[in-house]
Amino acid sequence: MKVRAACEQRRREYIDSMFRDLLARAMTTLPSQCGVCRAWPAQPVCEACVARFAQPLPRCPTCALHVPGIARATPRSCGECLKSPPPLDACFAAVSYAYPWSGLIANYKFNGNPGASAFFATLMRSTPWIEPALDHGDLLLPMPLSRQRLQERGFNQALELARHLAPRKTDPALLLRIRDTPSQRPLTRVERQRNVAGAFALEPARAQHVRGRRVVLVDDVMTSGASVFAAARVLHEAGAAHVAALVLARTDDRD
Repeated sequence: MKVRAACEQRRREYIDSMFRDLLARAMTTLPSQCGVCRAWPAQPVCEACVARFAQPLPRCPTCALHVPGIARATPRSCGECLKSPPPLDACFAAVSYAYPWSGLIANYKFNGNPGASAFFATLMRSTPWIEPALDHGDLLLPMPLSRQRLQERGFNQALELARHLAPRKTDPALLLRIRDTPSQRPLTRVERQRNVAGAFALEPARAQHVRGRRVVLVDDVMTSGASVFAAARVLHEAGAAHVAALVLARTDDRD
């Protein structure tokens, strides 16, 4: 019953996303102020602010944590991933979840602003190694929201990002959230891992579609990585040959 309800939720989400896309396209054609410096007219964030606040950082190749002192051209795994390798084969983040991106992403998610999806997807595509990951991936799977959060926000930001990154490869109904979970924000790292254990599954009739394929998970923000790791385990258990994660923003610590 949980899987059936999740399937119905994803069907409605897919239909609603088509109407939101029409609205988003209209919004992106209108002149606006830069969300950081208030330059007018500009994209959601002007080129000068992108150049200032979105410089690529050296990151761990399997959890995208910022690794200071390592050259961008030769990424190395962080100590935690060397000690306990995560279930991801690769992980990439466009920016750090810090000023000004934390506020912009919060406005995007919680104030009903799906029109910013196109800009954020372009920002992700401009990040080193993300474009090749998209090209080599067979499937893009957005991280699913719980029914309650989808109703609260009106759209799934991960789905909107995926549809702008690679619409033909995006499958919005294959990865399911079969269990609603409390918010991860107040939880410790260990509590977050327990919170999302068993929360994800593949749509039973199509689970075989991931076997032997390169799958790319898409999400907006990664903190401890608990949710993305839980989804990656489900994909590997179903036979995925390679699982990568692309996120818009990554916190600078695991908590």
